[in-house]
Amino acid sequence: MAENGTDCDQRRIGMSKEQHNGNFTDSSLLSERKRRDREERLNIVLWRQPLVTLQYFFLETLINLKEWTIKLWHRRSILVSFLLMLAVLTATYYVEGRHQQYVRYVEKKFFWCAYWVGLGILSSVGLGTGLHTFLLYLGPHIASVTLAAYECNSVNFPEPPYPDQIICPDEEVSGGSISLWAIISKVRLEACMWGAGTAIGELPPYFMARAARLSGAEPDDEEYQEFEEMLEHAETAQDFASRAKLAVQNLVQKVGFFGILACASVSALQ
Repeated sequence: MAENGTDCDQRRIGMSKEQHNGNFTDSSLLSERKRRDREERLNIVLWRQPLVTLQYFFLETLINLKEWTIKLWHRRSILVSFLLMLAVLTATYYVEGRHQQYVRYVEKKFFWCAYWVGLGILSSVGLGTGLHTFLLYLGPHIASVTLAAYECNSVNFPEPPYPDQIICPDEEVSGGSISLWAIISKVRLEACMWGAGTAIGELPPYFMARAARLSGAEPDDEEYQEFEEMLEHAETAQDFASRAKLAVQNLVQKVGFFGILACASVSALQ
């Protein structure tokens, strides 16, 4: 009986060792397979494999069009409402009447806001040039408004030609000197639109990371691996930096897109 029990124990030990060796072999094969897949994906570029790259591009485009069509069909009531509202706005824009002065005012404000939002996007995205539009556009605009406000002792510049050209108002302004809050109020629209543009420019990396996560691809990045290791040990960490990173990670996971937008807005204010 003792010999039979010893044989059974030896069999169990041998089976556990084989299972452990099998798991180790499977994990090694899986890592090797992922490495080869990653290398193959890196080789699928337009200048190395143009036909394969174009094939995948058209297939992905067709898949996205199909998904968008299905989503629009499920939300056809919203789509119809949007088209009706667009038709009403188009008719309002082109039909002559007394309302055209308000239409022109809204149009001017829209393009003015779009101009500063676009400059903010260029500031954060940079297009590979590191273009900082605050020093080139927003800063000089604020400076010119400030100088004109102190010179004219007023911020009620005639429109037009403001904002293309700053001219002092014709009427005399009595009282004390111009306040700082009046100048801030005069340029707050441009500053807010520029800040919103910088926040929007921070969003493309979020969408790229989201697409990579949905595709199941594991990022081959040392900083990402260090961040994953930091998250594993962040709950027991005592330093402020690790706890702050963990708090931002939890915020992004709970809030999602709007959490990313809020965090991007913080860097836009610097």
